Amino acid sequence: MISPAMPDMLARLYDLPDPAPGLQRIAAAGLRIRRADPWDRDAVIKFVRKNFHDVWAMETERAFAGTPITCFIGLKGNEVAGFAVYESTRRDYFGPTGVREDLRGSGLGAALLLACLDSMREMGYVYAIIAGVGPAKFYEKTVGAFVIPGSEVGIFGSLGDLRGSTA
Repeated sequence: MISPAMPDMLARLYDLPDPAPGLQRIAAAGLRIRRADPWDRDAVIKFVRKNFHDVWAMETERAFAGTPITCFIGLKGNEVAGFAVYESTRRDYFGPTGVREDLRGSGLGAALLLACLDSMREMGYVYAIIAGVGPAKFYEKTVGAFVIPGSEVGIFGSLGDLRGSTA
């Protein structure tokens, strides 16, 4: 579950690494990525709900509401193997993202991250906020992201506000 103690990070979009080596790596492993299409919605949300949790599924569903869809999916054959969304919780925010457990370390997560961040750069953003990160070292290594001081609570601090409410 998302913890309110997970900080946000900032990534510079003007010097993203070349995605080509990562795309070649995942292709050699039988994986590929693409922007989600409207007809992918149910399968992607089901994947997120099964492998992660309902909050991420709600955020992912939101990514299908606009045009273009702000979700990229990783595929192994015709099966969803990973996902990444942006601009779903807030403008200029990346996340959530996740890869099927047996495929972690394959490069799929990095390829999905770079696809989303490149799309955000094309939208005109210079920086992207990576929300409520768990694997900070992954983001540091992959795109040079750094923790935003004082962001430990961030927007996810309000997740518990309505839970347990009797009003």
